[in-house]
Amino acid sequence: MPEWLVLTLAMLAACGVVVIVTLVRHRAAPDDEDTSETPDVIEYMTMWIGVVYAIVLGLAIAGVWEGRSAAQDHVQAEAVALHEISERVRVYPADVRDRIREDVNAYVGQVVHTEWRTMADDGHLTARGDALFDRVRADVTDYRPRTDFEGQAYQPLLDQVTAADQARSARADSMGATMPGVVWFGLLAGAVITIGMVFALQIRRTLRELVLAGLFSALIAFLLFLIWDFDAPYTRGITASLSPYLHLFPHV
Repeated sequence: MPEWLVLTLAMLAACGVVVIVTLVRHRAAPDDEDTSETPDVIEYMTMWIGVVYAIVLGLAIAGVWEGRSAAQDHVQAEAVALHEISERVRVYPADVRDRIREDVNAYVGQVVHTEWRTMADDGHLTARGDALFDRVRADVTDYRPRTDFEGQAYQPLLDQVTAADQARSARADSMGATMPGVVWFGLLAGAVITIGMVFALQIRRTLRELVLAGLFSALIAFLLFLIWDFDAPYTRGITASLSPYLHLFPHV
């Protein structure tokens, strides 16, 4: 099911629940109920529950957005390191240079065309990607520089291999969800309590109040969906981008 459809259904369901509960409560209320009076303590509690839940939502959104940004940084770092390897081997003999560049291109092609889809579908890297990266590492580390100029380029190349390896490992570690289950329990329970406090204020069945209550519940549903969508940086709607690989290796 497309994620935009999931979001739409979630928001409509939140609005529908609020409207239905309001109508049922209105029918069940006694005829002499005074809806114009609300105890001050209830208004005070409702205000603070809303404030606290807004802070929690803000922190949750900031946390998952930071995780998504970090995932994009891992992709950028790996692509840049691989590009540096491909460029710095120009000082090597033609046969060595071409072999390293071919292996780098093969690895990037595996990431772009196969591994990225595997990450989204199955949540792990591919064995083929590991093998291709090991080949790039072996190409760089096993070569023995023949001149001082090649020797000066050797250690920086090793550093770029290490940087690419660290970025690949970080990319693997950031594939899962970042929000613990207990946090999701708190977010969902808080949403129920916050929306439930609307009824403690003795909401009536006027069109204005129903519209505002529906929009309020839809907003909370949207924010929870946003947190869920950002929670897995490589597998859901607004994911980390392949653009660093495609920009630095347009021919793969």
